[in-house]
Parts: sequence; structure tokens; C-alpha cells
Amino acid sequence: MGRLFGTDGVRGVAGRDLTARFVIDLAAAAAVVLPGTGYLGNGNGGRAGQAGRAALRRRRRPVALVGRDPRASGQFLEAAVVAGLAGAGVDVLSLGVVPTPAVAYLTGALAADFGVMLSASHNPAPDNGIKFFARGGLKLPDAVEDEIERKLAAKSGPDGLPAAGFGRVTDASAEIDRYLAHLLSTLPEPGGATPLNGLRVVVDCAHGAAYDVAPRLLRRAGAEVVTIGAEPDGDNINSGCGSTSLGALSAAVTEQGADAGIAYDGDADRCLAVDGGGQVIDGDQILAVLAFSMRDEGRLAGNTVVATVMSNLGFRLAMRDAGIEVVETPVGDRYLLAAMLDGGFALGGEQSGHIIMLDHATTGDGLLTSLQLLGVAAGRGQPLGELVKVMIRYPQVLINIPGVDKSLVASSPELTDAVRGAEAELGESGRVLVRPSGTEDAVRIMVEAVDAGQARRLADALGAVVRGFS
Repeated sequence: MGRLFGTDGVRGVAGRDLTARFVIDLAAAAAVVLPGTGYLGNGNGGRAGQAGRAALRRRRRPVALVGRDPRASGQFLEAAVVAGLAGAGVDVLSLGVVPTPAVAYLTGALAADFGVMLSASHNPAPDNGIKFFARGGLKLPDAVEDEIERKLAAKSGPDGLPAAGFGRVTDASAEIDRYLAHLLSTLPEPGGATPLNGLRVVVDCAHGAAYDVAPRLLRRAGAEVVTIGAEPDGDNINSGCGSTSLGALSAAVTEQGADAGIAYDGDADRCLAVDGGGQVIDGDQILAVLAFSMRDEGRLAGNTVVATVMSNLGFRLAMRDAGIEVVETPVGDRYLLAAMLDGGFALGGEQSGHIIMLDHATTGDGLLTSLQLLGVAAGRGQPLGELVKVMIRYPQVLINIPGVDKSLVASSPELTDAVRGAEAELGESGRVLVRPSGTEDAVRIMVEAVDAGQARRLADALGAVVRGFS
């Protein structure tokens, strides 16, 4: 069996890959490993401070937070996680349907030993996933994930009555207000407590975890909010809506005469935007706006922003021209976070809309990102369409090819030759990236060029090679 953990937890089809028995055992294994993992910082980004350390010393049993998105499978998988944790002697604070970043923040703010989120993010409803946060709200290092896998394989969870007794389960859904208060505290309050006053915003919640909290947040910040994609039924998450399908949002913004549109994914750890004319604003553009704003305010630590290999060439050129350094990582917000922690940087993000603002959060947070982006627009009195002109987005063609042997990406001489040929043709005016997906059974191809037709032709040629993998 291959490694269970991908770039964003353990994912699969609910009921087939993620069965109740498997999830109970996985939770029990995590209960053995995670209470001793993580760190307690100084309170930034929700990390527990002195009060949190004192609370931990007083506990007889470890404490875990559990949240989920509104997929139908989330209810039975949540029950399995709770059974595995409580049976292993862990007290569970049940948050209900909440965004992933809320679990991360509250894990730190409530001084919990770890957090668990049930979601498959932007994937369709039949999929689900389990992601863990260590103490302080941080994603797990590879070594800790490997240790959980070893415990799972050895079935080395507690047997019988745990030494401190079975865990207790408590409804902690009201704690979402603590999370919203934290997000609102990150905005300045010019002339009062409604910094987004005057903005009309359409919010697409992807029928996901943000369906209730995102509109509440933006209204509390002063915006006039129109919602779409806010009626989850367990099966419609990410279906024709949200950050992976922006057509409905663009249409709604123009129909409503709104100033902007915001689209979250299923678990709201990312967001994309639409300007008042219905034009899409991707994660690179959002990251560029935030980088310039933070630099102007003296908050861009090290005058550096962290981005992934997928970031647009236009973003890199804009940062270069502004004298802002760019640190590059593999795709995945866990890699962004690792580089940010290592370098002491405050801002990182990727094109898909995962943006990490380490002064306020320990993971990608779509609600925080949208609040900050709209805050810049409101504070400067500029529409989003003007703000994003800080960078020129180069044409970029992305192709996902499912159902092929991902291992051949690194070993196929034919693919290597094809990539080299494309790179030679592009020279310094473009880029090529072919990589196996970390969250799906697919190979991803990206070609970037000044000319969109050239990018499409080269991407299609590379795709023909990859489709031959079996």
C-alpha cells in the first residue's frame, strides 16, 4: 500500500476508501501520536499562550477539535472520528459544519492538543478527506504523518479502557463566533467598526462550509452581501459553483451591479474573486495586491513573498520590478507554510487562492483573504479591477489528465524530451511544468507563454505524451 497522506490529508471516496472502520482506526492512531506533537507559541495566528499552557497542564485527557463540511458523508465519518478519539481517551469538542481554517485557528485559540477536519475541499461530493492539525493549528510534518501511518498499520491504538477513561464529547459549535471575531480584528476600523461600508459584494459559498459564516462575516464588516451557492444539501458542494466554477459568480456580479464577487471552495480554505465587470481575479493577483499593500504598510516581513512553482510569470515580474523577493515552493499550502516558518515570512499563496497570512492564521483561509482583499479596496477607494493592475497575467494553459500512471512523470524519457523541446521553443518568454497531482489521480500540465495559441499548442502536445502513460 502506498502512502496514505497526500498533500492535504487522507482523501478518497467515502464508503469505499474511507470506511467507518478505517476512519475509527485512523483516529485512534492519531490519538496516540498527536497529543505530544506541535508547539505553543506566543498567541499569533491563534497559537496558545500562557493561559493555554496552564490549561494543558491541568488536563487529565487530551482534547481534540472536530469539524466538517456539509457533504452527506461527513456525518457518518464525523461519528467514526469521534468514536475513534473518545475510545482512545480523547475529549472531543464538536464544531459541526465549519471552514477548515476555523478548525486550525480554534485548535490554537482553545489550546487543544490537535484538530481534525473532514473535507475534500474542492473535490466533488462523493469524495471526502481527513486532515489533522497539530497543537497550535499547524498542519502535520511528513514525519508525524508517517508515524500515524505506522500506528495505523500496527493497530497499536489503545485496547480496552484508556488509563484516564473514555473521552467526553461536547458541542462547541458556538466557538465559531470566536473565529469570526478574530477575523474582524484583523481589519482597521476607520471611522467606526464597518470598514467595508459601501461595498456591495456577491458571495458564492460553493454550497460548502462557508455557507453561513462567510455572509455573516462580511455583513459584520459593513458590506452589503448577496449570497449564491449557500444552500447545501449534502450532494451539491462545489457543483457548478464556488472557486472552481466562477461563471455563476461573474454573472451574478454584473446582474446585481455589485462592486465585487468572492468565491470560496468547499471547505473555505481558499478564495478567488471577480471584479465589478465580472472579470476573474486569481490567487496570484490577490497575492500581488496583498504583497504591495503589506509592503506599503511595513508589514511584509523580509520584503519577501512565498509562492509556488505554479505562480504566473506576470506575478514574478511584478515582484521583481517592485524589488520584492519571491521564495518558490512546490504546490500545496503546507509547503508554503513550511517556507514561511523557516524564513520568518508573513505572506504566501498560490494561484488556486490558498493565501496564508501568518500574522493572523496558520493555514490558508479564504474568509481572511477575502476580508483583507476587500479591505484594501475599501481603504484605498479603488475597485478591484484597478487594484489588480499591479501585475499583468500571462496566458497560462492548464490541463489535468486523470487515470494515468503518475510515476512515469519522473521516469519517462519521451516526456523529458518533450518538455525540453517546449522549454527551448519558449526560451525566457514562458514556462513549462508537468507534475503529478498530490490530491487527485491525475497529472497536471501547465504551459505559460506570451502568446496564448503557442501555450495551448505546446500543452496539447505534452498532454498527448502523458495520455500514453499506462
